[in-house]
Amino acid sequence: MRKKLFAAVCAVALAFMFQSCDGVMSEYSSRPCRFVFNTATHSHSPSLSSAVGGTGIFCKVTTVLKGGAQYYRFSTNQNMTDDVIFTAEDQRTTVLLGMNNAIWFGYGNLDVPPVFYAYDAECPNCFNPDMIPVKSHPLSVASTGIATCPTCHREYNMNTGGNIVKGDRGNPLTRYHASYTPTGVVAVTN
Repeated sequence: MRKKLFAAVCAVALAFMFQSCDGVMSEYSSRPCRFVFNTATHSHSPSLSSAVGGTGIFCKVTTVLKGGAQYYRFSTNQNMTDDVIFTAEDQRTTVLLGMNNAIWFGYGNLDVPPVFYAYDAECPNCFNPDMIPVKSHPLSVASTGIATCPTCHREYNMNTGGNIVKGDRGNPLTRYHASYTPTGVVAVTN
């Protein structure tokens, strides 16, 4: 009896594993994104440190020009902001910060162990990178980790993978592959 039950469970599991991919949305975006920040070779960023040092704190990174030099601008959902100048290595490599020059990353506060998430900073239901002209629909992020679109008013929980928690049905937040290593390297890539 146990062997038949085990065989049936295995057959169902295999059927789910080999289902057609039609209509199935990938957990991660297929759009290019590349951000690698080594805390050992860059100036200190209190904003970035707070995001990788705890849970429920998310950090937005963009690039800005100041005095002819390129900087990373880090801003958290806890109202901290600071700028870190590009290193020579940053200047030699390609930096692609999501679909419109901004990504959010940080550890969610509802999983054990915590999951390191990275999201595009634009609303996945309003922003269209292929539209001309491109019209930005940036998300604002509350201290609780809830991201809100000012256009469609959907709310997304960044602590749980970017799912919609309030508003019309639609796509969850656009996710990128992300990691934070014990040696202090933040990597968001696709």
